Amino acid sequence: MDTAQYGPWSDLPPELLGLVLKRLPSLADRVRLRAVCCPWRSNSMLQPLPLPFPWLTLPDGTFLSIPSGEIHRISLPEGACCQGSIGNWLFLMHNDDVCYLMNPFSNTRLELPKLAKVWKREIFDPDSRFSPIFYKLVVPFPLDSSSCSLVAALIMDNGNCGTLCISKPPIVTESFKDDEHPVLELEDVSFFDGKLYALCGFAQLFIFELDKDLGISFMKCIIHSPGDLGGTLQSSLRVVWMIRQYLVECGGRLLMVIRWFRSMAHPTSDDCFEHDRTIELEVFEADLRTEPVGWRTVSDLDGHALFLGQHSCKSLRAGECTGYQEDCIYFMCDYPWPKYSANPLRDAGVYNVRNETFMPLMSGTAAVPPRHAGQWRPTWFFPPEAV
Repeated sequence: MDTAQYGPWSDLPPELLGLVLKRLPSLADRVRLRAVCCPWRSNSMLQPLPLPFPWLTLPDGTFLSIPSGEIHRISLPEGACCQGSIGNWLFLMHNDDVCYLMNPFSNTRLELPKLAKVWKREIFDPDSRFSPIFYKLVVPFPLDSSSCSLVAALIMDNGNCGTLCISKPPIVTESFKDDEHPVLELEDVSFFDGKLYALCGFAQLFIFELDKDLGISFMKCIIHSPGDLGGTLQSSLRVVWMIRQYLVECGGRLLMVIRWFRSMAHPTSDDCFEHDRTIELEVFEADLRTEPVGWRTVSDLDGHALFLGQHSCKSLRAGECTGYQEDCIYFMCDYPWPKYSANPLRDAGVYNVRNETFMPLMSGTAAVPPRHAGQWRPTWFFPPEAV
């Protein structure tokens, strides 16, 4: 009998190589495959691939690959501290308050106004004991697009006040503090269909109209009270200790996600969130086609995966990405104040909106070393497929 003849691995047909790549959700695994030999690298670069799974920034300045648990490092400007992200751009800040958005793979930068100084100017108190603790930046168009010349930043301080800054980078065109306008208690902001919306108080939705100079020409509350909610929130009020509200565009819909927490034990440190855990997530759509506008309960995400965060939110159609689960919300622990440098996996998971079940964020075999020291804020970071 003739012995079967096998060619070298380098002769693997490109179409088979593509099938292997599509089953690798981790960017690191894709890079390893390309490093096997030159033919694999060149052929793999020709394959149209779904996006890999995002990374999670850790307090010490490293990146955690989900769900494998691998730790990555990226070269960044010295002294830069990550305070948030937009897709594959990091929001970096320095001790002198200089801040910018940076794509670490292309080294492209978008200079921003000094947001900490914008906040300080709005509080009218140079001796204030408060300071900014959370930043969230949103844009109406992808940052890689030449048409992106507008950035809105929500700045939250440890006095529970929010400041909204609108800029045509690096020039501020509008800013205000949320205790001086009809907009009270800013919770989150998002662009939807090119318009800027803000979530305020409890379930109040505001819309902002911008003029040609990117100043606010008009603002209006279009959903006034929690009474407009169509869900069953009252069932959670007896056991809940805290809630967080998020505003995000998802599959052509403007969604509000309410995240309910309960403290599982008394804190043993100054970190009052030490034992808080997520017990429920509820999703509502702003029905902008009705009059009056109201919230309606959502039972699915139309096949999307939603990555929820205080410093960034992003939704993607799950079928276009490797390893993403449809109609699921991915969340992490990013709500403690920066000085506590909490482990972002302390309260992390995946919530299935359709069957209302929770799953772990990391695979059962992933061993993640503790990396709590540092001042980076936890945020989702989406590396490009081709690296």
